[in-house]
Amino acid sequence: MQWTVGRVRITRFTELETIGGTRFILPQATPEAIRALSWPAPDFATGEGKLKMSIHSLVLETPTRRIVVDTGLGNDKQGRSVPVWNARSTPFLETMSAGGFPPDSIDMVICTHLHVDHVGWNTRLVDGRWVPTFPNARYVFGRTEYEHWRDHSEAADETATFADSVQPIMDADRAELVASDAAITDEITLIATPGHSPGHVSLHIRSDGAQALLSGDVAHHPCQMAHLDWSSTVDSDPAQAAATRGALFSRFADTGTLVIGGHFDAGHIRRDGAAFRFEAVPGGGSA
Repeated sequence: MQWTVGRVRITRFTELETIGGTRFILPQATPEAIRALSWPAPDFATGEGKLKMSIHSLVLETPTRRIVVDTGLGNDKQGRSVPVWNARSTPFLETMSAGGFPPDSIDMVICTHLHVDHVGWNTRLVDGRWVPTFPNARYVFGRTEYEHWRDHSEAADETATFADSVQPIMDADRAELVASDAAITDEITLIATPGHSPGHVSLHIRSDGAQALLSGDVAHHPCQMAHLDWSSTVDSDPAQAAATRGALFSRFADTGTLVIGGHFDAGHIRRDGAAFRFEAVPGGGSA
């Protein structure tokens, strides 16, 4: 899918799509609770109330850069707590190349945060070594986020993820650590959005009067716009995550800003009483 925001083009490449249970991520988003909302189906949920979610990467084409935002799960990884995320073998890079984005054409990678499903394709396995997947790219990590996981990767899957998908980027001298509100290009500025992780950032795109928000995992699913207090089981600070959602969605509601989540399709945020709802925008649309 593709969207146009001024002179910036956004292309999505999906690695994994799921429909179904949420007890591990959003336990409050039961089928009954989702069916009670009038708007998630059919774009963001099935008629039965099962959530539609994905793991994907977004490629941004600005007038001067080709940027990958978040890099999914990756191939050949081990030590993940979700069994099907281990030893994956998919044609993800071949699909990107066929779409016009071979790895050596990418000149920047931005990770909204350093969780396992957002950094996997940072690296690939070559002759038993993890090397940067995008050899000509600078990898942009929020400094707060990087320093947290450098110092606090304690669970086995966190340790494995940092070792095979983050540390090799540092070792190759390809990383750039930035402030959580850094200006990345003329069109792209980071917004500090902590709560899901300590240094989580979102991307604000502005070009020729149009705007987009790449929100990462501020919300795992649009149903959290209707229920700001529904926090993911993997949020590092649920209260902060809820406050971040409220502030971010208030800022961009009813502005016409194209919003794309880390695990859901594009849409526009609308105010709905004391909370919000999300209206889908078809792929190929413009902000």
